Amino acid sequence: MRGLQYFFIVMIVVVGSTTFANEKENDLNDYISIYKKDQFNLDYDKSEAESSKLRDSWIAPVRFNYTYSRSAPDGETLTSKTASLRIDQPIFQSGGIYYGIKFANASKRYNDYSVDVAKRKMIKEAVSLLMQIKQVELKIKKQKLQIDNAEINLLQKKEEYLNGQLDSGFLDNAIIQRNIVIQTLFDIQTTKEKLISKFQALSDLDYKQAPIPHLEMLTHEKFLQNNIVLKMNRAEIKKNLYKKDVTVAKYLPNINFTAGYNWNDTEQFFGSNAGIITNSVNYYDYGFKISLPLDINTFRDIESAKIDFLKSEVVQKDKQRELNAIYEQVMNNIKKYDKKIELSAENADIYAKLLKDTQSLFRAGYKTEYDIKTLQNSLEIQQIDSKIYDIDKQLELLTLYEMYVNEGM
Repeated sequence: MRGLQYFFIVMIVVVGSTTFANEKENDLNDYISIYKKDQFNLDYDKSEAESSKLRDSWIAPVRFNYTYSRSAPDGETLTSKTASLRIDQPIFQSGGIYYGIKFANASKRYNDYSVDVAKRKMIKEAVSLLMQIKQVELKIKKQKLQIDNAEINLLQKKEEYLNGQLDSGFLDNAIIQRNIVIQTLFDIQTTKEKLISKFQALSDLDYKQAPIPHLEMLTHEKFLQNNIVLKMNRAEIKKNLYKKDVTVAKYLPNINFTAGYNWNDTEQFFGSNAGIITNSVNYYDYGFKISLPLDINTFRDIESAKIDFLKSEVVQKDKQRELNAIYEQVMNNIKKYDKKIELSAENADIYAKLLKDTQSLFRAGYKTEYDIKTLQNSLEIQQIDSKIYDIDKQLELLTLYEMYVNEGM
């Protein structure tokens, strides 16, 4: 079966005015509200800020200290002012600086992908709600036709009952069936209201005017090759790889450049007749510092980082298997809906032929207008069913397109 799936062509056909996968021509962000977009933009900004902070964390701060003190022991006033500038800058960390920068960049990619995944999930939900609203509108139209048929059936049963051709049991059943289809319409209308409410919570668009995309088949190869979830997993693997390297470097020899400038000024007052003694000292220092941490948890820390890296590789393989299963399930579901569409088309052909024959019999006086109207409604119901099943197919494909991104986008 998989061999046949490779013959599906990724091809986006616009129905309405937009195409879900064509991100160059249409901005998918338009499906979510301005406040939702602002939240995601802030998430991207935070990812950039955190990455910059992490990338430059190896640059040591310049520390400035200033002290002022005044005392009066034995009636003598002593004033002291001290200031210093110091730097303790790492210049060699056994690769820790290099891997730290790599880790920061990999962390940003992973965080950005995480935001992308969350945003596309919300966009998918908004598009799904739009599709479901359209589907419910078709179901309402279908239900009204079924109510019309139930009304016709009730009228026929009432006439037959009054003419003595049926007992009251058949009339009761017709009334019950009419009530059932009317109550079902109320339920469907309630469902539509709930869907509209959910959509309005996510989007600023008017559901009546919002364009609904039409999705075409994706090959299994394309689905995996351009899968944003797998891209995020691969970014996590790189992030954990560099994290492991940073952890190892943390316990290897480090060399720091140290330097400082110091200033000390003291004034001692011995009374009105003795005068003031002033003493100022200014000096600088510089040098190097070599350190090697000896920590009992060194190997445990390194092993923990290594496990995180190995786990991310396992997670990536497991996620790919999960995505394979999702793709297979979607394809199987689509095949079932194709069969339902085919059955509806066959039923529509049957009703169309019956309608044509009934119209001929009506003209000959053997059939009533009720018979013609019932068959017309039944024919339209089958046509609506095909459209409903087609939207079901679209909802299945939407599961794939939620994770699919075109190359270069």
